Amino acid sequence: MKDLYSIFFKYYLILVFILLLWLIHFLNYYFVLNLHELGVFPRSLEGLIGVFFSPIIHSSSDHNHIINNSVPFLILGWALFYFYSPIAWRVLFFSWIFTGLLVWFSARDAYHIGLSGVIYSLLFFLFFSGVFRKDTRLLTVALLVVFIYGSMVWGIFPYDWKISFESHLSGSLVGLALSIVFKKQKASFKKVKTQWEIEEELGIESDNLDGLWEIEDEE
Repeated sequence: MKDLYSIFFKYYLILVFILLLWLIHFLNYYFVLNLHELGVFPRSLEGLIGVFFSPIIHSSSDHNHIINNSVPFLILGWALFYFYSPIAWRVLFFSWIFTGLLVWFSARDAYHIGLSGVIYSLLFFLFFSGVFRKDTRLLTVALLVVFIYGSMVWGIFPYDWKISFESHLSGSLVGLALSIVFKKQKASFKKVKTQWEIEEELGIESDNLDGLWEIEDEE
């Protein structure tokens, strides 16, 4: 029950974070605060502040940018905390910081803003973690993520110069790296033993094992 509460509490925090993003966006939109200057500006000392603040800043010209980021982050963030709860905060933190640093080192000279880099990191982490861990349940999660958001992979290519493909590419590389680094870290699932494995460990016949389960059920 405690683990279930913890999962939903973190899910609640994701919703609060998204509401905070929208609040910042509307303030920026209606009061023309020019918050894009808090984005990452590559190879500039002042632009380093964007490593921390760029994911919470979105385009003030319309609402499409933040809409396109809110839903994927909600779904991928929930999947991260549900299936990888023991390491979720670390994955999210490193996705945030290292993606921003890669953009600062390698991107074009422009302000790079938005949560999409973090989203790409979570997407690639969830996929490759499922592949590397060789757990059927986590692999199912990976395939589901690809089914829903597989088309996002085209975002790592420079098909539209108004979009920071560098953030997408950086996030993808960070997510892949994190899936390797945390490959042996415990996920939220515990391995479920089959009936035959239990029989072998207890050294009893299947008929006796059935009787054992009947006794436990009666209690």
